[in-house]
Parts: sequence; C-alpha cells; structure tokens
Amino acid sequence: MTTITRDDIDAMEKLYRINLINSCSGYKSANLIGTKSKKGETNVAVFSSVTHLGSNPPLLGFITRPDVVPRNTYENIKETGVFTINHIHQSITKDAHHTSAKYPKEISEFDQTDLKTEYKNDFFAPYVKGCRVQIGMQYVNEYKIEENGTILIIAKIEHLHVNDEILEEDGFINLAKAETATINGLDGYAVPKQHIRYPYQRPKKL
Repeated sequence: MTTITRDDIDAMEKLYRINLINSCSGYKSANLIGTKSKKGETNVAVFSSVTHLGSNPPLLGFITRPDVVPRNTYENIKETGVFTINHIHQSITKDAHHTSAKYPKEISEFDQTDLKTEYKNDFFAPYVKGCRVQIGMQYVNEYKIEENGTILIIAKIEHLHVNDEILEEDGFINLAKAETATINGLDGYAVPKQHIRYPYQRPKKL
C-alpha cells in the first residue's frame, strides 16, 4: 500500500494532486443541475457534490465553486430561487460530462449536447428529459466555506419525479435498476450493478 503524507501532497504536480484528492473520498453522486435565467437562458451542468441533508423538511445541498468568476448555475439560482436536480444514468454520461465545459451564459449546454429540456407542474427551471429521477428545488440558504471560498447551497424539495419501475413499495428508489451513475474523481463514471439492503439495526442484546 502506498503511503502519502501531507508534505507529499503539497509537493505534487497540480493535475495529479487534483485527481488524487478528488477520488480519495470515494464515489460521489452524479447529477445534472438545471437552471434558467429570468431572460430565459437555460443552463445545465454536472455536479458531484449533491447530498442529503434531512428528510423533514426534505433538504438537499450541493457545493459550488467560489464566485470569483461567472458561475451560471449559481447566478441563475440566486436570480430565480429555483433549480432542478436530475440523476445521470448510463446512456447520457458522455453528454452530461460535456456540460462541465465553460460556455458563456448566452450559450445553453442543452444546445451543445443531446440533452433536452422538460418542464413540469409550471416549475420555472428545466428538468433534463429522460432522467429517471428529477427533483424540483427551492433555494433556502447558503453558507460560504471560509477555508476555500466554496459555497454550500441549501434547498428544499418542491417536486420529486421518479420512474414507476424504480420506486419500490417502501419508498426506496432502486438506483441500480435505474442505471444511475456515480462519479469517481473528476472524470470517471461508474454504474453500480447490484445493491444490498439490510434491515434497520438495533444494538445487540448483551
């Protein structure tokens, strides 16, 4: 097993360090966040930082990079207060990854890929058509991470759209059946093939 110290990390070539640290935390969620400006300019971008924060109220969060340069997703969310989270599945990983390219605000990633917009329930922000899990989100709050300038966005679930065949009787969403992808590091995508469920655990009787 290779041992890497903090001094080793600090001395690494930049790209090697980025790849190493981005992958050492394990698999991350793979989602497309859809937004639209008040002018009607759509935007969709891949994010690997979406995380569950609580079920009651239903809250999700994600990290956006420092706003020292234009961040179209962040700007649209602040302007309109809404966005969508769409699970990336196996057949759209290539197009989903391309949304990480830095296009100017007036050019929509929807127009540069085969990804298509979809609107539901008069929700302002666009969903990504064909995604097996689509979530309509309402901005709640944000917290700046002082240590590196990133921003934690907190939002509540307003609408949840789930394909019938992956929603089980107890509310469990079967992501393996949905072929939902995960992200390994910055540019690696994996699609889990199996899942194991265990019952709620209680302390063993001594």
